Amino acid sequence: MEYFYTVVILMALYVILAASFNFVIGYGGLVSIAHPVFYAIGAYASALLARDMGVPVILAILAGGLIALLASVALALSSLRVSGDYLLIGSIGFQLGTLEVIKNLHWTGGAGGLSNIPSFLTQTLGPQAYVAFAVAVAMCTVLLLRWIAHGPYGRAMSAMRDDELAFAALGRNAMVMKITIFALGSGLAGLAGGIYAHYFRFIAPGQFDLLQSSALLTMVVVGGLRSTWGPIVGAIALEALPQAITFINLPPSVLGPLQGILFTSLVLIFMFVRPQGLIAASARWRGRQEEAR
Repeated sequence: MEYFYTVVILMALYVILAASFNFVIGYGGLVSIAHPVFYAIGAYASALLARDMGVPVILAILAGGLIALLASVALALSSLRVSGDYLLIGSIGFQLGTLEVIKNLHWTGGAGGLSNIPSFLTQTLGPQAYVAFAVAVAMCTVLLLRWIAHGPYGRAMSAMRDDELAFAALGRNAMVMKITIFALGSGLAGLAGGIYAHYFRFIAPGQFDLLQSSALLTMVVVGGLRSTWGPIVGAIALEALPQAITFINLPPSVLGPLQGILFTSLVLIFMFVRPQGLIAASARWRGRQEEAR
């Protein structure tokens, strides 16, 4: 049962990550793949606050999400002045640079990772309580993002994504909206990082590398970009797939590259065969070019 609980918790975490990543790149139209680094910032911040400063775990998890949000604002203020390929390059540089900093700091555990992270709920109520906690946070995340995307603010986001110049001509501040979208999505990723850290009680920089970026991108593209339920389907399906691959008993030197090739191949296949993903976006979010097709 412990293995089953772990898989369900990972699925819930990837639902949070995929839904919040879809909010940034799908609803917001911001081409960034730095999402896993905010996952890492939330995990490390929460772990260090609880372990070294004695902050209650639930408050440390919330603080991890807040610190990730603030870090994303710092990145957004500089990188969102550019767009397209430049924003993509900036996000890659930020992710790689932050992970290198973590690897070379003594108090983060360095490349060897951070251990002895305080647990939460599992020792008092058992792992099933943590499963319920992670699933509840995932459900609240999905409902929150759905509420935003399908409300008045979502209509403004759609207008900004489709035609930023026309949006600005109406007197709306596109930069503030971009920063808000980026910050909220990144803060939710940091919240997921805190939940991850206090269940597994060990984190290392290698757990948040570019493979995580490709995995999240695959989940969103395969599930359905700019749809509410698509990233959920993609997250659950593509988290179950690597678990199935592990039963082949391949060596780690083969398993890691195989997962990367698999994720990349799925993205390419779906972009050409079914670009709308398994679950297509609603009419509001298809955009003018997709409506024309």
